[in-house]
Amino acid sequence: MENMVKKPVVRIAPSPTGLFHIGTARTALFNYLFAKQNGGLFLVRIEDTDKKRSEKRYEEDIMAGFKWLSLENDGFLRQSDNNEKYKGYIKKLIDENKAYVSNEKAKEGEGMVDVVRFRNPGESVSFNDLIRGEITFDTSELGDFVIARSVDEPLYHMTVVIDDFESSITHIIRGEDHISNTPRQILIAKAIGAPIPEYAHLPLILATDKSKLSKRKHGESVSIAHYMQKGYLPEAMNNFLALLGWHPKDDQEFFSINDLIKDFDLTRVQKGGAVFNIEKLDWINREYIKRLPEDKRRELVTEELEKVQEFKKVLGDTSFMSRFSDIVLERVAHLSQISDLAKSGEFSYIIESIDVEPKDLIWKKDATEENAKKHLQYVWETWKEIGDENWNIEFLKSSIWNYVEKEGRGNVLWPTRIALSGKEKSPDPFTLAFVLGREEALSRIQKSIEILSK
Repeated sequence: MENMVKKPVVRIAPSPTGLFHIGTARTALFNYLFAKQNGGLFLVRIEDTDKKRSEKRYEEDIMAGFKWLSLENDGFLRQSDNNEKYKGYIKKLIDENKAYVSNEKAKEGEGMVDVVRFRNPGESVSFNDLIRGEITFDTSELGDFVIARSVDEPLYHMTVVIDDFESSITHIIRGEDHISNTPRQILIAKAIGAPIPEYAHLPLILATDKSKLSKRKHGESVSIAHYMQKGYLPEAMNNFLALLGWHPKDDQEFFSINDLIKDFDLTRVQKGGAVFNIEKLDWINREYIKRLPEDKRRELVTEELEKVQEFKKVLGDTSFMSRFSDIVLERVAHLSQISDLAKSGEFSYIIESIDVEPKDLIWKKDATEENAKKHLQYVWETWKEIGDENWNIEFLKSSIWNYVEKEGRGNVLWPTRIALSGKEKSPDPFTLAFVLGREEALSRIQKSIEILSK
């Protein structure tokens, strides 16, 4: 694949009529990888000729999405800046009798309007799709199709061909929903004397029910902004998007952007739809979070907890936040869940004193308060001999593990965990003790021993 072309020029051409779609982002990524792999150029073109629906805020959202994904462009074009150029091409086609003005009944409202129709030669058009192979259309059934609302208002098929020609686009990599547009665009390209680019039509991204991802049906989850706000890592998103329709040569699942530039291959893009599986994205994102340096993990957790008033008093404690970050990140698939869990009180026991009842400290029916007290006493006496330098999860565990195995895991670990967290569902007691720190962990265990002594 690397020998297919020396210097390709590709483009992604989103329309600013809605938020940056996940499918457009995947198409942009594939274009970017192909260009960079072959030493070519990746251009961004904002197709804003739909004046009624195009909005500046959507263009800003699109460009923010590119920046987040680190898909830096080698050139930028806004279609509305090219209006005069389009008029020149339309006039030339009319002058050469390749197009003509047709006075027709207006589609909206009353009266008649002048539209520009392309004079279709009705020939058979074939092109070799780099993913799907040879595709042939009989264009006679298209008739003389409209290419402009007037000599001053070109439509999509006209503008896209002119822009691709003017930008020297060599390869058009886009969604399969554009296959039916290709014959019209090839006819126009021939008419204006433009070379025919190579085409590659990607499979659509589908929901789990195999329907097409759409904002109407699937809401904000189809936009890149949704995942930015949820706190997914851009590296994880790029990795996930790359695997939507592309199969690497082996079973590798994790790719940096440089890995993708090296390994991506258009010939290994599938023809059938690619299912957007949120569970797969969450799994990939968790793995990327795990691989972050400790200081970066702490920074991300701190940023989220700044949104929660109760946690602001501990955010400046770097040592505590380093310990706490690991326990938090084990519970989440994306970063916004951290503040959501914190606001719900999920981690309140970490920074607040807890109250437990004697019955809460007893493991199952055959245990007793006396036994629970005995086990807590052993843990407390053992752990109080451990200094700060050895206060880590592995040392805490190994120090009592023989006793735990002898007395029963639940009998010892249950009351210890409850004493430390007050919750039936929480991390294991060794992790809890480590995060809380030596002084606080021993204090809480001692408090539970006193409760059982009453």
